[in-house]
Amino acid sequence: MQRRRSIYLDGFGHKNPIPAACMIDGLLMTGIIYGQDPETGKAAEGLERQTELMFTHLRAILDAAGMTTEDILKVDVLLLDRSQRGPLNAQWEAMFPDPDNRPVRQAMQADLDNGKLIQCNVTARAAI
Repeated sequence: MQRRRSIYLDGFGHKNPIPAACMIDGLLMTGIIYGQDPETGKAAEGLERQTELMFTHLRAILDAAGMTTEDILKVDVLLLDRSQRGPLNAQWEAMFPDPDNRPVRQAMQADLDNGKLIQCNVTARAAI
């Protein structure tokens, strides 16, 4: 039996030969998750839509790993314009409505490519 489990999704993937996420001993780490439109395979139009799809893909990755948002420890977010965190905060509060039960998050500005306005990577741990 393999110790490492690679997670791939229909409708979301990378151009390079890497999975959406990898899991070892209940620890999950993702590659970049961004607002990829499942129909075009490209970044969706606008920050709001990209942010919505990013969180949709995150939930699908967690589901494929047998996890939920309760298992997330940290979310690292890269934004093309860090001052435009409104859509991120709206999706964040929808996913984590209880301020006493949220993972940590770090948002940084970055020079993103191919029309991306936002992307994230996540660290999660399955409940023992």
